[in-house]
Amino acid sequence: MSPAAGWNEIPKDMARIQEILQHEEFRKAMEWIDVLEKERIFCGHGMGHLLDVARIAWIDNLEQEAGFRKDVVYAAGLLHDVGKYLQYKEGIPHHISSEKLARQILADTGFNADERELICQAILSHRDRAEARTSPLGRMIYRADKISRPCYACGASAECNWSEEKKTAGVIA
Repeated sequence: MSPAAGWNEIPKDMARIQEILQHEEFRKAMEWIDVLEKERIFCGHGMGHLLDVARIAWIDNLEQEAGFRKDVVYAAGLLHDVGKYLQYKEGIPHHISSEKLARQILADTGFNADERELICQAILSHRDRAEARTSPLGRMIYRADKISRPCYACGASAECNWSEEKKTAGVIA
């Protein structure tokens, strides 16, 4: 077999992530977020942000030797803001709408009940530092969410409603 053979095959531990990315509800949510954030001057919640959060959380998992499966960490990262469009459209706080959407997407993509609880708890706690401390995966998603934002270089920082603590989390984490 040549060195290039298999380069485009999905690793077994990431097959469920591919299913999330192809899930109809996930794709619909991402399309809505793209439309609703088109004119947004602040950080967005599109695929780039979700992947950044997933990757940073995975690195944190490895550095902390936390032992979470890669697909579990990536699922939490990819789904933590999936309900943001419902916040814009219906006023539902996005951690709540994201948890609800994630629960169904995770069930449809083969995550077991324990994994769904772990991921959904991380999604619910990703906005609040104190609450994130109650969930090891939630803490990782909280940190990754903040670290992924380059607030120190943002032209809209003065108008942003994030606290200085959140704005500097990526610099001092």
